[in-house]
Amino acid sequence: MHLTRDDRFERTDIWKEGKWLDLWSVVHFLSGVSIGFVFYLFPFGQLASVIIVFLSLTAYEMWEKIVGIEETPANRVLDVVVGMASFLPTFLLFAPSLSFTLYILVFGLILTANIVMSVFGWIASQKAAALKVRASARYLKQRARLLQRAERLRVRMKSKDI
Repeated sequence: MHLTRDDRFERTDIWKEGKWLDLWSVVHFLSGVSIGFVFYLFPFGQLASVIIVFLSLTAYEMWEKIVGIEETPANRVLDVVVGMASFLPTFLLFAPSLSFTLYILVFGLILTANIVMSVFGWIASQKAAALKVRASARYLKQRARLLQRAERLRVRMKSKDI
């Protein structure tokens, strides 16, 4: 984490939100694959499944905005694109080509990887948020102390002028 010129703390860890793509894009990719496996089992039909998944991924990005997750608009759009780009081939091509046993195995591995990455990312984000709060508080305290010293010095210098 570092301080920008406009006195804001900016994350520098690998889980920070990127302008276009970031490590969270891998989670969105794995989510799209996982959703493709799940929707292959549902009898919604192809068009309905694609529409439902698209609306769900878009709604999730809207929820992220509402709860204050900071992302660029391009990153939000690409999160949906990455999710759809991994959902479609999984749902239409990959899942139907697997035997039931292989289907369960691959789906389990993908879902596990998705969950593990999501948990690690969430923990890193929570640590970064806590660090930001501590660093901001420390910065404000030191800044106030420096301003007090500067004011005392100004008063002392003014009194010597008289």
